[in-house]
Amino acid sequence: MPVDVVKTLRWGHDALAAVVEIHPDRPVALQRLGPPGEEPRRLSQPLVEVLIPGEGRAKASQRLSETAVGCRLRYTGAEQGRDGDWHTLRIALHDEVSGLAAELTLRSYEGVAACQIQVRVTNQGTDPVLLLAVSSFAAGFLGRPVSELDVLSADSEWLGESRWSRRPLRDHIADLNLAAHGQHGRGRFALSSSGTWSSGRHVPMGGLADRRTGQTWLWQIEHNGAWGWETGERLDGVYVVATGPTDADHQWSQTLAAGESFTTVPVSVAVSADGLEDAVAALTAHRRALLRPHPDRSALPVVFNDYMNTLMGDPTTAKLLPLVDAAAAAGAEIFCIDAGWYDDDGAWWDSVGEWEPSRTRFPGGIQEVLGHIREHGMTPGLWLEPEVIGVRSPMADKLPPEAFLQRGGQRLTEHGRHHLDLRHPAAVAHLDQVVDRLVEELGVGYFKLDYNINPGVGTDLDADSAGAGLLACNRAHLAWLDGVLDRHPGLVLENCASGAMRMDYALLSRLNLQSTSDQQDFLRYPPIAVAAPLSMLPEQAASWAYPQPEMTDEELVFTMCTGVLGRLYLSGNLHAMSAAQLDLVRAGVTAHRDLRADLVRAVPCWPLGLPGWDDHWLALGLRAGETTHLGLWRRPGAAETAVLSLPHLAGRGLQIETVYPGYAEGWGHSWDPLTAELSVTSAITGPTARILKLRSL
Repeated sequence: MPVDVVKTLRWGHDALAAVVEIHPDRPVALQRLGPPGEEPRRLSQPLVEVLIPGEGRAKASQRLSETAVGCRLRYTGAEQGRDGDWHTLRIALHDEVSGLAAELTLRSYEGVAACQIQVRVTNQGTDPVLLLAVSSFAAGFLGRPVSELDVLSADSEWLGESRWSRRPLRDHIADLNLAAHGQHGRGRFALSSSGTWSSGRHVPMGGLADRRTGQTWLWQIEHNGAWGWETGERLDGVYVVATGPTDADHQWSQTLAAGESFTTVPVSVAVSADGLEDAVAALTAHRRALLRPHPDRSALPVVFNDYMNTLMGDPTTAKLLPLVDAAAAAGAEIFCIDAGWYDDDGAWWDSVGEWEPSRTRFPGGIQEVLGHIREHGMTPGLWLEPEVIGVRSPMADKLPPEAFLQRGGQRLTEHGRHHLDLRHPAAVAHLDQVVDRLVEELGVGYFKLDYNINPGVGTDLDADSAGAGLLACNRAHLAWLDGVLDRHPGLVLENCASGAMRMDYALLSRLNLQSTSDQQDFLRYPPIAVAAPLSMLPEQAASWAYPQPEMTDEELVFTMCTGVLGRLYLSGNLHAMSAAQLDLVRAGVTAHRDLRADLVRAVPCWPLGLPGWDDHWLALGLRAGETTHLGLWRRPGAAETAVLSLPHLAGRGLQIETVYPGYAEGWGHSWDPLTAELSVTSAITGPTARILKLRSL
């Protein structure tokens, strides 16, 4: 029922509080979102933004803020409830002019300072309405001024993923003295990603942090396709809007006939009154609550994959059998045969799609190798790139044209591959048959799901726009994955896309682990691995450790450390190593297995700050109760000493143990409980790394 007086709607639990102001003559607005106890501010950013061509924006702007529809949406009701451990809030809004209704849903897990937000827009009028953009999340950031805020974002590209930075927001937004003009700003700082590589340019996340108060928001856009977020200056502070695809950035538009609805992609926001790492802790807990239940979530078996710096897509029986023996001896629990297992002629890139084992690579059949893996007590795995069909593959002609992404009636082709459209039943049936055959006939228990092309803005087949077609395909892809896991609930699925080009929580809420990079240079990998727990859960962050027989002992330890504090992802020519080298590898695997129980409850910290790509010293901490697991990497050119800040251990004595490689020669450390600083020294020439365990006394 419409309101005739100003109302305040409060919602939340012991860890999170939201306050919404409802006014008969102004847009509904979120006045605060944060831990309980913070005072709300009078903020005017509309709660939902909807852009349509006949209305546009209330004022000339390039922003998705103050849209005409968003400014007219008025409150019609709200419902609070519980769904198990999830608190829910639904707010209903309506615009009399356009006939559009919007329902915003928030859900937050008990005890976690974060919530997930989604918006459903329904045409309650009689005429069709064309949508050009709909916000998933729109709010003012606590009334804070630009001058006091930092913005957090992460660039990402092949071999250089999760390059996080924290910069003053004023570096991106000019100081225009808006108060003198009496109007909101019109510029913005915006990031977006197009196509199906959700993290191909930037990680689908962002954040704002107040340098003075410590108040912080971190958000993630949970979509396996196109997305965007923006922030800018208003008279009453800074606003944030996060979306899935839009017309301006992604060629997305969708017509709603009378009675039809559209639902945005989800966005999650974690909040803190105590700085970035506290917000990361909240987001980490929220991510764990989002996960689909799976036995792998607690088991976290060690994976050996034959690809990286090892077989590089050229597996054969003769090459694999000694690797299987060595991987088992090192302590691996899953052995994944990577790309090439289906290839007979050595030129497999543009012929993939049938996924039948090669007859030339495995003279005795691939079953011989898979059986050998099982005999060693390991689960056999295979590399698979399910969404593509090579232009030379027989499947390119066997499947109907409508089973592929199209533009203008022509199948899209990228790098010698066509892209399946999983809206089409023939595409789904083909992939279901492939997965079921490999699982049920060959006994495969693990798939590395790779994805090495980006088909662009989308498909215009059976869609209002190319972007709308792509969004529907993205959602069909998620539905297909759900079906696979429903049929094979114990199947372990790795998320990979040329490393980590599709690193988002639409996929990671379903899949078990995430390849963090394709980076082959062991010296360049640590900043990726150290930053990864900000982009994903530490137990999902699969960073390669690829020790080689030609490495020195310190180099071998260095690359092993890169994998130990995440989901250990092992490779390397272990079969060619000396007994002493294999012992070092085995010790790294043991160190990882010993900390797995802590990994699933740990929250990350960065004692040297967020890692820079060229930093010589790098550090990652994982806090689990009274224990902090600490990884340290010293790259060539570094000073001998680094000083680490560990404020959560202030005033305490520490027991410090070098858990990997198990000896401390060449390294030293001293702890000052008053300053909470750990000074670490290494005079070793060349790259060197250690894993320490810190216990409070």
